[in-house]
Amino acid sequence: MAFTDLLDTLGGVGRFQLIYTALLLLPCGLLACHNFLQNFTAAAVPHHCQLPANHTGATTNDSGAWLRATIPLDQHGVPEPCRRFTEPQWALLSPNTSVYGVATEDCKDGWVYDRSVFPSTIVMEWDLVCEARTLRDLAQSIYMAGVLLGAAVFGSLADRLGRKVPLVWSYLQLAVSGAATAYIDSFSAYCVFRFLMGMTFSGIILNSLSLVVEWMPTRGRTVAGILLGFSFTVGQLILAGVAYLIRPWRWLQFAVSAPFLIFLLYSWWLPESSRWLLLHGKSQQALRNLQKVAAMNGRRAEGERLTKEVVSSYIQSEFASVRTSNSILDLFRTPAIRKVTCCLMVVWFSNSVAYYGLAMDLQKFGLSIYLVQALFGIIDIPAMLVATTTMIYVGRRATVASFLILAGLMVIANMFVPEDMQTLRTAQAALGKGCLASSFICVYLFTGELYPTEIRQMGMGFTSVNARLGGLAAPLVTTLGEISPVLPPLGFGATSILAGLVVLCFLTETRNVPLVETIAAMERRMKEAPSKKKAEEKSEEIALQQLGTSPLKETI
Repeated sequence: MAFTDLLDTLGGVGRFQLIYTALLLLPCGLLACHNFLQNFTAAAVPHHCQLPANHTGATTNDSGAWLRATIPLDQHGVPEPCRRFTEPQWALLSPNTSVYGVATEDCKDGWVYDRSVFPSTIVMEWDLVCEARTLRDLAQSIYMAGVLLGAAVFGSLADRLGRKVPLVWSYLQLAVSGAATAYIDSFSAYCVFRFLMGMTFSGIILNSLSLVVEWMPTRGRTVAGILLGFSFTVGQLILAGVAYLIRPWRWLQFAVSAPFLIFLLYSWWLPESSRWLLLHGKSQQALRNLQKVAAMNGRRAEGERLTKEVVSSYIQSEFASVRTSNSILDLFRTPAIRKVTCCLMVVWFSNSVAYYGLAMDLQKFGLSIYLVQALFGIIDIPAMLVATTTMIYVGRRATVASFLILAGLMVIANMFVPEDMQTLRTAQAALGKGCLASSFICVYLFTGELYPTEIRQMGMGFTSVNARLGGLAAPLVTTLGEISPVLPPLGFGATSILAGLVVLCFLTETRNVPLVETIAAMERRMKEAPSKKKAEEKSEEIALQQLGTSPLKETI
């Protein structure tokens, strides 16, 4: 018997599973706040050069005149953000007067920022503008680099120390590094602490998902996985509300970090995965945890009848399937697995780079950044519902491919919408982002079904690393807008369409198909697929011929 049979005996999806899942998904929701936090803490605001240091006549009455005389205007009539006249041009104070060929210089005395929407941001505090404007995107890339490293570190620790210890440590690290980020006074220290915060993303997501799945009976796992996606969406809505209420960046940073101290406190109550405990010979602790679960689910009598021998018997099938000789090379050693791995690397990377490319550049739409953040979160809900329905009734391959291609077309089409049609531009981008979020949820399930059981976890871990690389690359692709404004949307759209075509052309459908257990079985299935397809086509052709001749025979 499998371990899931034991969970069914102890109440199935009972009170424990519901409370346990809720307590684990709540931090995952707030984790989304940190992913998109720089939309607000690093918001770019209108600015212009500070008046000359020797300027002493700037009073309430003449500061506007000094601004007009010292700061040139761009083609839109807005003060240039990065240049000023070397000498005041008093002639500009006269009506209908303009000057040409006047010498300008960099902002030697700093900048003046528009604080009407954001009282403070890291851009204002450390002057991340003009020549230093790319440092803003660099900070987000450093955060994503932390996410990438955290996937490797905490994934390895989870196999050795269990799921709970890395999870508790991740809560502590995020709370401390998040609060420290709100108090540091240098950009380099800010990047260091953001890197540490990024590491915890993988520690929290991976271990929370493992604990939820390993304590959930089979019939509840699909719903639990979908709820994880929805919790991330709710977190984006929470960020929009909290950022609207708390505008200074330091207080906002502290507000989304402090709750993890509460998560740290109650995480000590969360029991370790009994499945992991049994697989590592800790049957006594596993027995105690299972008896607590039985008591919470109203099955105390069943729990008291459990013994170490009985509990261990349920996990024997798990021991039988454990293989220690697998290596990362198994993902490339045989043709079928190699094709699946290479295709999924493209899909995960492209999905992630396009997703974060859209979600981390909200100010370009010209609407309220708080409204756009809320809209980008809300659109995920119906998109995920549609994706769930189509996965069940249409198939995984068609769902993933159609969402990726549709998202890419939306991003590229946005390039041709005039900038003054901001509502249409925002609606198109929101739809594209919703499609990418839905394909993310679908590709998790699709990846697990494509790989055979003996390398499924390794395959999912390896391919998901490419998503972290995509998140790391997204801010760097955004900086290509300095060369040409069409390059970022063209890059995001093209990679998304490419990934959709890869899914359609090279990956097989897994809907209603039994899971493959071994690499050898996977290879056999792939070799048999062409001959099976030809046989089906031939049988259909024979059937059509019979249908075509039967009326004639009846007439004769």
